[in-house]
Amino acid sequence: MRRNMLKGAGAALVAGTGVLHYAGKVNAQEAAAAGHGPAWARPPLEPGRRGEDYQPVVTPNGVSLEYRVVDGIKVYHLIAEPVRHEFAPGLEANVWGFNGRVHGPTIEAVEGDRVRIYVTNRLPAETSIHWHGVLLPSGMDGVAGLNQAPIRPGETFKYEWTFHQHGMLMYHSHHDEMTQMAMGMMGALVVHPRRAADRRPVDRDFALLLSEWAIHAGTERPDPNEMGALNIFTINAKAFPGTAPLVVRTGDRVRIRIANLSADSHHPIHIHGHKFDVVETDGGVIPEAGRWPETTVIMPVGSTRTIEFVADNPGDWGLHCHMTHHIMNQMGHGIPNMIGFERGNFDERMRSILPGYMTMGETGMGDHGVHVEAGHMRVPENSIPMVGKRGPRGYITMGGMVTILKVRDELESYDVDPGWYENPEGTEARLAREEELRRDGVDVVPREAAPARGGPGHEGHH
Repeated sequence: MRRNMLKGAGAALVAGTGVLHYAGKVNAQEAAAAGHGPAWARPPLEPGRRGEDYQPVVTPNGVSLEYRVVDGIKVYHLIAEPVRHEFAPGLEANVWGFNGRVHGPTIEAVEGDRVRIYVTNRLPAETSIHWHGVLLPSGMDGVAGLNQAPIRPGETFKYEWTFHQHGMLMYHSHHDEMTQMAMGMMGALVVHPRRAADRRPVDRDFALLLSEWAIHAGTERPDPNEMGALNIFTINAKAFPGTAPLVVRTGDRVRIRIANLSADSHHPIHIHGHKFDVVETDGGVIPEAGRWPETTVIMPVGSTRTIEFVADNPGDWGLHCHMTHHIMNQMGHGIPNMIGFERGNFDERMRSILPGYMTMGETGMGDHGVHVEAGHMRVPENSIPMVGKRGPRGYITMGGMVTILKVRDELESYDVDPGWYENPEGTEARLAREEELRRDGVDVVPREAAPARGGPGHEGHH
């Protein structure tokens, strides 16, 4: 009787929760029609319209992929091919990308869209495309040898599915990934929400794809076999000073979608002058109760994060990875540590056998880029070691995974760089005047020149 009672209660529980027991085999489409089964099997909706059903994203230094609608399906065409690419002024390389660019164009769609993506392979090797984070049929997942045959050179494959999710996603090669991703084969994939309740209005919506490369100084091709000395760190395949700024008006609500397809590194992305909320991951929207304010977001490899904030602080603000070795260009650890080295007449002696020799690094590397800019120091051809950019108040000693958020009260256009920000009077750090130091009791006499003082605690005032 106890067994019968439990069986009856279990049956009632199953019926009460709406769980269906399928007798025999039921295909995914039938299950989806009954409200069960994988989301990808649900019927598509009318194609989402650019500018009406969604606000297009801005991909700095990039573009969105064009499409056409055929019988209610959005049709795209990706072409995998060799590309000549400039990472920053002074550094070009032969890489692999899509549609003539690195990284590939951003693919935009709307939740409920049926999409058909043709991929043509013009590479010298087989390839395939994985739609990273997309919920779709197994046969469309793009892992060569597992879900599909590889796309041989000269072939065109067709991928097709219906989006039933929204957010910042990605696409990348999934054949010989170590080589092909290291050569640049990746891109952003943005799916906009269909429901009006999910479309949070913003004034500026940016897509940033993070990556890293090993390009040895003086060479013109990434080294996919390098696992440790990755030395070019990029946002949308550009290293500062080659990165385009993010231009917004004061008061704009800003969304920045960030994806990380680096080979080896997580990236803590920090924004100056503002705080933000992390509102989405590649798994979906974070409920408001689960969000908290940040100024730095950790970007794990293979993940996306979407942040939102109000640009309420005008100025030029850094946006960069906070791994300090990721905000420099083409420097490595295979050089001697010169910090604290007292050169004396060492340079003169060395020039007798190496004309033009100059010791660098005894007080750090901040002046390296200045010497390169001024022509005092030669670097290997097609390389940018420690090269930054001349700013309005001196040399910016950053490179790599860096860009600038430019917030302005007035703008000619979002598409025009407004130039450098002029700080209002009294709001810029400057050299302290002697009368100010005396007034505020600040003793700046060098420690070694300061008179001896007795009693405890005096050293703390130097």
